[in-house]
Amino acid sequence: MSSIKQVINDAVEKGKEVYEKVRQPNPIRLRDLIRQIRSAKTAAEERAAVNRECAFIRHTFREEDSVWRCRNVAKLLYIHMLGYPAHFGQMECLKLIASPRFTDKRIGYLGAMLLLDERQDVHLLITNSLKNDLNSSTQFVQGLALCTLAAIASPEMSRDLAGEVERLLKSSNAYIRKKAAVCALRIICKVPELMEMFLPATRSLLSEKNHGVLITGVTLITEMCRQSPDMLAHFKKDPEHSEIVPNLVRILKNLIMAGYSPEHDVQGVSDPFLQVKILKLLRILGCGDSEASETMNDILAQVATNTESSKNVGNAILYETVLSIMDIKSESGLRVLAINILGRFLLNADKNIRYVALNTLLRVVHADNSAVQRHRSTILECLKDADISIRRRAMELCFALINGNNIRTMMKELLTFLEKAEPEFKASCSSKCVLAAEKYSPNVRWHIDTLLKVVEAAGNHVPDDVVSSTIQLISETRSEQAYAVGELWRHLSVAQLEFQPVIQVATWCIGEFGDLLLSGQADVTVVESELIEVYQKILWSSQCSITTKEYALTSLMKLSARLNHEIGSIQQVVSAFGSHLNIELQQRGIEYNQLFTRHSHMRGPLLERMPPFEGTRAGAEHEKVAITNGVDTSPDNQSLLNDLASPNNNAFEANESNALLDLLGGMEPGDNDKVQATNMPVVTAASTAPTVNADILDLLGGLDSGPAAPATATNMNDSMPSTQLPNSSNAAFLLDGLLNNSTPVINSLSSSVTNSTATIPTSNSVIPPVLQQSSIPGINAYDKNGVKLDMTFEVQEPVTTISMLATNNTGAMVTDFLFQAAVPKSLQLQMLNPSSTSMAPMATLTQVIKVNNPNKVPLRMRIRLSWLANGSLVQDQGEISNFPSALWQ
Repeated sequence: MSSIKQVINDAVEKGKEVYEKVRQPNPIRLRDLIRQIRSAKTAAEERAAVNRECAFIRHTFREEDSVWRCRNVAKLLYIHMLGYPAHFGQMECLKLIASPRFTDKRIGYLGAMLLLDERQDVHLLITNSLKNDLNSSTQFVQGLALCTLAAIASPEMSRDLAGEVERLLKSSNAYIRKKAAVCALRIICKVPELMEMFLPATRSLLSEKNHGVLITGVTLITEMCRQSPDMLAHFKKDPEHSEIVPNLVRILKNLIMAGYSPEHDVQGVSDPFLQVKILKLLRILGCGDSEASETMNDILAQVATNTESSKNVGNAILYETVLSIMDIKSESGLRVLAINILGRFLLNADKNIRYVALNTLLRVVHADNSAVQRHRSTILECLKDADISIRRRAMELCFALINGNNIRTMMKELLTFLEKAEPEFKASCSSKCVLAAEKYSPNVRWHIDTLLKVVEAAGNHVPDDVVSSTIQLISETRSEQAYAVGELWRHLSVAQLEFQPVIQVATWCIGEFGDLLLSGQADVTVVESELIEVYQKILWSSQCSITTKEYALTSLMKLSARLNHEIGSIQQVVSAFGSHLNIELQQRGIEYNQLFTRHSHMRGPLLERMPPFEGTRAGAEHEKVAITNGVDTSPDNQSLLNDLASPNNNAFEANESNALLDLLGGMEPGDNDKVQATNMPVVTAASTAPTVNADILDLLGGLDSGPAAPATATNMNDSMPSTQLPNSSNAAFLLDGLLNNSTPVINSLSSSVTNSTATIPTSNSVIPPVLQQSSIPGINAYDKNGVKLDMTFEVQEPVTTISMLATNNTGAMVTDFLFQAAVPKSLQLQMLNPSSTSMAPMATLTQVIKVNNPNKVPLRMRIRLSWLANGSLVQDQGEISNFPSALWQ
């Protein structure tokens, strides 16, 4: 009887549970949730609806055997895509994946791809489920597992399941092979050493007739070639894969010549996605390979001529074709065809296509400049485009096209562009105009006119290098000084006082050559009172900057030695600045006033005309090392100014005393292995050796006991540079132990330094064009932290030229790469600009270092490196003492 009662009670309890479940309202469907959220009129209403549904889903998830789990996870994924938190549904996804029902698995795997990533530990729990489903007898379950693995695979998961993927890659089912190839791509990206496992299967992928398998196979091979140079060489040379280029050419030809195929047709083009993938792989295989390039020349020409450009899909194929032609060793006629395609792109109404064309022309202009020149008029028209990105690329391309034949036409167009350009264009455009004018100017007068137009058109956005370069040009050109000062007076007399650079140039030159202006040699009539009136307006204007007033005050003092009748007026103006609120102007006013009173006999000699500056422009045959202020320091775009020519050179004068310290940036000896973020200003200069200051001697403990190089540089291009360096509080590493108590010479290069911009010229001699070839072995100078430095040597006594090759093995993008070096006093060091300051993974950059060793002492060098990788600053330092003895014996 008791057992019967127990059975009845259990039945009643179960009935109650079923009743409770039935009584609870069913969760709304996904479409109803979407309709409800979209009907919300405010963000607050939307949040309220989402929060209400999330609360209900959480409550439902607490039930172990919920029959609505699949629906709730689907709604949760939609909520996740709206940007709301949905992490609490991760474990429910795992439960759905373990379900035997396909519909549950599908939602579970989709949730895993959206809610999980390799950084979360919970994703490791699905590894076993993935393995079971990869071995399933149902192809759709296998496909779900492959898609999920390709989306969220971590290195550990890749190692665990690579064998299963490799097995499925050989499956007879095209549906499975396609997804397995995509999954293999993810695995080799996460674990490159597993690449060889998939190599045998790649051969069969290219013989597939199924386009889905073929496109994934080409993508897999492309990634393998990109990641591994050894794999690329294998595909080129291995007998089993030696036919890869002919096979790709055959497939591409079939796609072009085949008739209409509704299955693969996109706007009249047969499978453009596969064509693009094949072209990318051909580009990689043909780069640097003459035989492979010759094989694909014909098919590239066919693609370029037979592809319709009226549709965007055809333009995509033509763009990839152009890149392939320019990257491989193609014929010259084929290159011209490729550039003509880009020229047609420039005429397209679509702004994106025009931008792509300009960007690509900028990459290939150095490969075939004459072919790009044919489209010069179209490129100039792009300077007037409404889109700022197109104008920027067109401007850069125009400067790359300038040569001695078209300099007048191009500069006229660029000056028109400069006048109307946005402020962000003016600085770079004016600097590059100066560079182009200095390199290709047909005569000096045109050069002066152009620089004056640049200074006027750019307004206050003129960088310091343009002002200094203009002053230098006028200073060193005696025959045109009268003409230049007359033109500058015309500018100054009507100048708007808010534009400082043109006033600075004009006041400096009028102060130096005012006698030419007043004597009538400048083809303009000026009286002294009119000149003083203009200067007074500048000096007392609230629109003029302190720097401009410094120019004007010094210029006015210069004029006091060149005028005859207005000396008293000048003294009155100068003495008034003795009580100016600005300390710099006050000091100048007091000191200049002394030249009218106590030291009047010294005023004439002190204010004599400055000697002409040494030429350092691109047209002059002198080597130079530039100090730049945020301008391009690449070899083709070095700053061409001499800041010593500028009267406003206070930045360097103030820093000469503790000159050595700032370069070293506070790194103490023994910090070789530390990584620290220091703000380290860097200066590179080239001049005769400056006087060593007393504080530097105290720091170094005396002079070198060994033979010292003469104070004037000996022959390295007839001049080896010593270095002018800014301040700091620490001189530690580069000096310590580098010959006992020796004074070093330090050079460094950086693309952004100091508050001034200068180029300090070397002498007029030119280094012989060919260095003596040497069999001196190279050395590995540095190999740490993922960066490797190799050095090779060429010797022409007493100069040793060191070619440094830096290689990025960090696996990440390296930017702001900076190399610094110091040598003993008995040597002299010159470092030329590096080829770049950034390196992609496995990429390189080069830098040339010249060392003058007249006394043939053993070569030692202290080095310091810094760079940015993955957002972190890395610094290191060391000493190179394993230079080959043949360099000094």
